[in-house]
Amino acid sequence: MRITRTAPARIAAGATAAVALLALAGCSQPAEETADGDGPAALSDGTLVVATEGTYPPFSYHEDGSGDLTGYDVEVARAVAEKLGVEIEFQETQWDAIFAGLDAGRFETIANQVTINEERQEKYTFSAPYTVSPGVIVVPEDNTDIASFDDLDGKTTAQSLSSNWGALAEESGANVESVEGWAQAVALLEQGRIDATINDKLTVLDYQQQNPDAPIKIAAETPEAGEAAFVFTNDNADLAEAVDGALAELAEDGTLAELGEQFFGTDVSQ
Repeated sequence: MRITRTAPARIAAGATAAVALLALAGCSQPAEETADGDGPAALSDGTLVVATEGTYPPFSYHEDGSGDLTGYDVEVARAVAEKLGVEIEFQETQWDAIFAGLDAGRFETIANQVTINEERQEKYTFSAPYTVSPGVIVVPEDNTDIASFDDLDGKTTAQSLSSNWGALAEESGANVESVEGWAQAVALLEQGRIDATINDKLTVLDYQQQNPDAPIKIAAETPEAGEAAFVFTNDNADLAEAVDGALAELAEDGTLAELGEQFFGTDVSQ
């Protein structure tokens, strides 16, 4: 998850996220439809175009490296499109270019563990959250110097500079080496070329499950969980509202919980 320290008023505990989704289920109105009844009016051609990295397991990746696009975020997006009654098209985009693509209108939304924070809220519209998870510091398994975010002061981390992870590392006083994402960061960590990296806890746990002999460990986690959501430009708020309604239905019928179980062994939407 792309996370930073966020305002308590916006980043809530898991129970709050669940209440928000269920409240939407009770009060949301049917989305305004196109003239032919094919999905929300914002999607005039009946297709939801979604940006995702495709290289960020277990959220967005290709099976066996080159197979079908899948992942928790990808499957949540597919379920949303089905609820909206529209087709879905994914545009795989590097993280550092993903917001520029949204601004340019290349796609309607992003499904790539985009965390809600104050800075982004000033520029974009977010859906209700569909993932709740803290961020963590990852270090070599024999490291004893880093046990908190304060301990990152003067240390070297590897992060995507445009992500909230990079911002959190810089806030903690770390010297940040720029990488494209988690795969490069953890490789540098295992090679002993950096002291630590920050990422979403679910990403790290999945990596450890897939690589049980990886010489890394979690040293600390953020005191508050971050909430990831679909993100839209402000002129697409009607579509965001429609997606909120779809997410509420997916929470109520158990689909979000089932997808969490599929990819993580637990419901990560609350």
